[in-house]
Amino acid sequence: MSMNWSDLNHVDLKDIANAPLPLRALLLAALLVLMVAGGWMLLWSDSIKELDAARQEEQRLRETYVTKKIQAFHYAAYKQRYTDVEKSLASLLRQLPDRSEMDALLTDINQVGIGHGLAFELFRPGNETLAGFYATLPVSIKVTGGYHDLASFVGDLSRLPRIVTLHDIALLPAKAGSLGMEARIQTYRYLDEKELVAAKKLGSKKK
Repeated sequence: MSMNWSDLNHVDLKDIANAPLPLRALLLAALLVLMVAGGWMLLWSDSIKELDAARQEEQRLRETYVTKKIQAFHYAAYKQRYTDVEKSLASLLRQLPDRSEMDALLTDINQVGIGHGLAFELFRPGNETLAGFYATLPVSIKVTGGYHDLASFVGDLSRLPRIVTLHDIALLPAKAGSLGMEARIQTYRYLDEKELVAAKKLGSKKK
């Protein structure tokens, strides 16, 4: 039995059970669509949002897992590198004297110059300056001697077991064909535990 669309104008919703079958089927389909749409609005939309959030969280966890896996893979190399750095630092620290050894280091510097026949006109230690875990001590010197003796003196300073650097070097003519050299020798020593604590407190006050 075919449905006449004009019948829709004469539908009595109170007597829908007696309406033509095609009309009842159409109304039932429309009702089903409304129910599905209503269910989606009330229930499924929230579920879809939760699903999207779960997918984003899954992606984040996957990226975190990959990062952790890479870190774990390279852990042995990082650990070895850290050990190498610690050894290098320990080796450098051994080249820095402590406070009790500074006098011996200054004596060594003086003896290197005398050993090359140089005459010291000035050997004046300055004031220490704190720098992190170590302190620097400048020593102003003025020596006279032959060119090759001065060069040997500078070379032997660089070969001392302790770290010694030369700065502000100036060569001047002296008597009897000799040369005079004025320079600032920089020596270094590491701070003991008490000095480190004091240096940290001083740094905190400056901040």
